[in-house]
Amino acid sequence: MKVTITRLYDDYYTASHAVADLEAAGLSSSDISLIASNADNWYEDKSKKIVDRDHDGVDGRVEGAEVGASIGAAIAGGASLLAGLGVLAIPGLGPVVAAGWLVATGVGAVAGGAAGGIIGALTQMGVSRDEAEVYVEGVRRGGTLLSARVPLEDRGRYEAILNKSSVDITDRAETYRNSGWSGFDPEAPAYTAEEIRRERDSSGRIGTP
Repeated sequence: MKVTITRLYDDYYTASHAVADLEAAGLSSSDISLIASNADNWYEDKSKKIVDRDHDGVDGRVEGAEVGASIGAAIAGGASLLAGLGVLAIPGLGPVVAAGWLVATGVGAVAGGAAGGIIGALTQMGVSRDEAEVYVEGVRRGGTLLSARVPLEDRGRYEAILNKSSVDITDRAETYRNSGWSGFDPEAPAYTAEEIRRERDSSGRIGTP
Protein backbone atom coordinates (compact mmCIF):
# COMPACT_ATOMS: atom_id res chain seq x y z
CA MET A 1 0.00 0.00 0.00
CA LYS A 2 1.23 3.48 -0.88
CA VAL A 3 0.49 6.82 0.73
CA THR A 4 1.09 10.26 -0.72
CA ILE A 5 3.17 12.94 0.99
CA THR A 6 2.93 16.51 -0.30
CA ARG A 7 5.14 19.46 0.60
CA LEU A 8 5.66 23.06 -0.52
CA TYR A 9 9.11 24.59 -1.04
CA ASP A 10 10.01 28.23 -1.46
CA ASP A 11 11.99 27.62 -4.63
CA TYR A 12 12.70 25.02 -7.28
CA TYR A 13 16.30 24.37 -6.28
CA THR A 14 15.40 23.39 -2.73
CA ALA A 15 12.71 21.07 -4.05
CA SER A 16 15.10 19.59 -6.62
CA HIS A 17 17.48 18.58 -3.83
CA ALA A 18 14.57 16.83 -2.12
CA VAL A 19 13.83 14.99 -5.38
CA ALA A 20 17.45 13.88 -5.64
CA ASP A 21 17.39 12.67 -2.03
CA LEU A 22 14.15 10.74 -2.60
CA GLU A 23 15.59 9.01 -5.66
CA ALA A 24 18.86 8.27 -3.85
CA ALA A 25 16.81 6.67 -1.06
CA GLY A 26 15.25 4.30 -3.58
CA LEU A 27 11.98 5.97 -4.56
CA SER A 28 11.11 5.60 -8.23
CA SER A 29 10.86 8.82 -10.24
CA SER A 30 7.47 7.59 -11.43
CA ASP A 31 6.21 8.08 -7.86
CA ILE A 32 7.35 11.70 -7.62
CA SER A 33 5.69 14.81 -9.03
CA LEU A 34 6.86 18.42 -9.10
CA ILE A 35 5.20 21.70 -10.11
CA ALA A 36 7.33 24.86 -9.89
CA SER A 37 6.42 28.43 -10.76
CA ASN A 38 8.16 29.81 -13.82
CA ALA A 39 6.57 33.27 -13.60
CA ASP A 40 10.00 34.90 -13.32
CA ASN A 41 11.22 32.87 -16.31
CA TRP A 42 14.10 31.18 -14.51
CA TYR A 43 13.67 28.27 -16.92
CA GLU A 44 14.00 30.74 -19.77
CA ASP A 45 16.06 28.84 -22.31
CA LYS A 46 13.94 25.69 -22.34
CA SER A 47 10.71 27.65 -22.06
CA LYS A 48 11.44 29.21 -25.45
CA LYS A 49 11.16 25.84 -27.14
CA ILE A 50 7.93 25.10 -28.97
CA VAL A 51 6.08 22.02 -27.80
CA ASP A 52 4.05 21.06 -30.85
CA ARG A 53 3.12 17.43 -30.29
CA ASP A 54 0.24 17.42 -32.75
CA HIS A 55 2.10 19.39 -35.46
CA ASP A 56 -0.64 21.99 -35.74
CA GLY A 57 1.74 24.94 -35.47
CA VAL A 58 0.41 25.88 -32.03
CA ASP A 59 2.67 25.94 -28.99
CA GLY A 60 1.44 22.99 -26.96
CA ARG A 61 1.88 24.90 -23.71
CA VAL A 62 -1.49 26.49 -24.34
CA GLU A 63 -2.98 23.03 -24.80
CA GLY A 64 -2.76 22.27 -21.11
CA ALA A 65 -4.29 18.81 -21.01
CA GLU A 66 -2.05 17.40 -23.73
CA VAL A 67 1.13 18.86 -22.30
CA GLY A 68 0.23 17.75 -18.79
CA ALA A 69 -0.19 14.19 -19.95
CA SER A 70 3.05 14.25 -21.94
CA ILE A 71 5.04 15.61 -19.01
CA GLY A 72 3.53 13.00 -16.74
CA ALA A 73 4.61 10.28 -19.14
CA ALA A 74 8.08 11.67 -19.77
CA ILE A 75 9.60 9.86 -16.81
CA ALA A 76 7.82 6.55 -17.32
CA GLY A 77 11.03 4.95 -18.52
CA GLY A 78 12.66 5.31 -15.12
CA ALA A 79 14.91 8.33 -15.72
CA SER A 80 15.31 10.98 -13.04
CA LEU A 81 12.18 13.04 -12.55
CA LEU A 82 14.12 16.22 -13.24
CA ALA A 83 15.08 14.92 -16.68
CA GLY A 84 11.40 15.01 -17.63
CA LEU A 85 10.70 18.65 -16.81
CA GLY A 86 8.56 20.60 -19.23
CA VAL A 87 6.93 24.02 -19.37
CA LEU A 88 3.22 24.68 -19.58
CA ALA A 89 0.75 27.42 -18.73
CA ILE A 90 -1.86 26.61 -16.07
CA PRO A 91 -4.90 28.88 -15.75
CA GLY A 92 -4.80 30.58 -12.37
CA LEU A 93 -1.11 29.80 -11.86
CA GLY A 94 0.58 31.06 -15.00
CA PRO A 95 3.69 29.42 -16.44
CA VAL A 96 5.07 26.46 -14.51
CA VAL A 97 7.86 23.92 -14.89
CA ALA A 98 6.53 20.49 -14.07
CA ALA A 99 6.92 16.72 -14.28
CA GLY A 100 5.21 13.63 -12.94
CA TRP A 101 1.89 11.96 -12.31
CA LEU A 102 0.22 14.86 -10.47
CA VAL A 103 0.57 17.02 -13.55
CA ALA A 104 -0.90 14.34 -15.79
CA THR A 105 -3.78 13.77 -13.39
CA GLY A 106 -4.55 17.36 -12.45
CA VAL A 107 -3.95 19.04 -15.78
CA GLY A 108 -5.11 16.27 -18.04
CA ALA A 109 -8.39 15.80 -16.22
CA VAL A 110 -9.55 19.39 -16.26
CA ALA A 111 -8.49 21.16 -19.45
CA GLY A 112 -9.02 24.89 -19.18
CA GLY A 113 -9.19 24.78 -15.39
CA ALA A 114 -6.01 22.96 -14.51
CA ALA A 115 -5.33 24.65 -11.18
CA GLY A 116 -8.69 23.38 -9.98
CA GLY A 117 -7.78 19.96 -11.33
CA ILE A 118 -4.58 19.93 -9.27
CA ILE A 119 -6.51 20.93 -6.15
CA GLY A 120 -8.95 18.11 -6.88
CA ALA A 121 -6.12 15.62 -7.39
CA LEU A 122 -4.58 16.64 -4.07
CA THR A 123 -7.87 16.23 -2.20
CA GLN A 124 -8.31 12.78 -3.73
CA MET A 125 -4.93 11.89 -2.21
CA GLY A 126 -6.19 12.87 1.24
CA VAL A 127 -5.06 16.49 1.44
CA SER A 128 -7.74 18.75 2.92
CA ARG A 129 -9.31 21.28 0.56
CA ASP A 130 -7.93 24.17 2.62
CA GLU A 131 -4.38 22.82 2.53
CA ALA A 132 -4.63 21.97 -1.17
CA GLU A 133 -5.54 25.59 -1.91
CA VAL A 134 -2.56 26.81 0.11
CA TYR A 135 -0.24 24.47 -1.82
CA VAL A 136 -1.49 25.74 -5.17
CA GLU A 137 -1.43 29.36 -4.00
CA GLY A 138 2.16 28.76 -2.93
CA VAL A 139 3.06 27.78 -6.49
CA ARG A 140 1.24 30.85 -7.80
CA ARG A 141 3.46 32.97 -5.54
CA GLY A 142 6.69 31.46 -6.78
CA GLY A 143 6.99 28.22 -4.84
CA THR A 144 7.32 24.56 -5.81
CA LEU A 145 4.91 21.75 -4.99
CA LEU A 146 6.35 18.27 -4.52
CA SER A 147 4.31 15.08 -4.05
CA ALA A 148 5.65 11.58 -3.48
CA ARG A 149 3.83 8.25 -3.40
CA VAL A 150 5.67 6.07 -0.90
CA PRO A 151 5.19 2.61 0.67
CA LEU A 152 3.27 2.93 3.90
CA GLU A 153 5.96 1.08 5.83
CA ASP A 154 8.59 3.59 4.64
CA ARG A 155 6.51 6.71 5.24
CA GLY A 156 8.58 7.99 8.17
CA ARG A 157 11.84 7.69 6.25
CA TYR A 158 10.57 9.59 3.23
CA GLU A 159 8.78 12.20 5.33
CA ALA A 160 12.08 12.98 7.03
CA ILE A 161 13.62 13.68 3.61
CA LEU A 162 10.74 15.87 2.48
CA ASN A 163 10.57 17.80 5.75
CA LYS A 164 14.17 19.01 5.65
CA SER A 165 13.59 22.32 3.86
CA SER A 166 9.86 22.41 3.23
CA VAL A 167 7.48 25.19 4.18
CA ASP A 168 5.35 24.93 7.33
CA ILE A 169 2.03 24.88 5.51
CA THR A 170 0.06 26.01 8.58
CA ASP A 171 2.26 29.06 9.08
CA ARG A 172 2.19 29.86 5.38
CA ALA A 173 -1.62 29.68 5.31
CA GLU A 174 -1.77 32.09 8.25
CA THR A 175 0.59 34.48 6.47
CA TYR A 176 -1.57 34.42 3.36
CA ARG A 177 -4.77 34.97 5.29
CA ASN A 178 -3.28 37.81 7.34
CA SER A 179 -2.59 39.57 4.05
CA GLY A 180 -6.26 39.27 3.03
CA TRP A 181 -6.16 36.00 1.11
CA SER A 182 -9.30 33.92 1.62
CA GLY A 183 -8.70 30.99 -0.72
CA PHE A 184 -7.32 30.13 -4.12
CA ASP A 185 -8.98 32.14 -6.88
CA PRO A 186 -8.53 30.62 -10.35
CA GLU A 187 -9.69 33.91 -11.86
CA ALA A 188 -6.98 35.95 -10.16
CA PRO A 189 -4.15 37.09 -12.43
CA ALA A 190 -0.94 35.11 -12.29
CA TYR A 191 1.89 36.69 -10.34
CA THR A 192 4.45 38.67 -12.30
CA ALA A 193 8.19 38.27 -11.83
CA GLU A 194 8.26 41.50 -9.81
CA GLU A 195 5.40 40.38 -7.57
CA ILE A 196 7.19 37.11 -6.90
CA ARG A 197 10.36 38.99 -6.03
CA ARG A 198 8.45 41.16 -3.55
CA GLU A 199 6.74 38.08 -2.12
CA ARG A 200 10.10 36.44 -1.47
CA ASP A 201 11.58 39.62 -0.01
CA SER A 202 8.66 40.18 2.35
CA SER A 203 8.82 36.67 3.78
CA GLY A 204 12.60 36.34 3.88
CA ARG A 205 12.52 33.63 1.24
CA ILE A 206 15.39 32.76 -1.05
CA GLY A 207 15.54 35.20 -3.93
CA THR A 208 16.19 32.59 -6.61
CA PRO A 209 13.95 29.87 -8.05
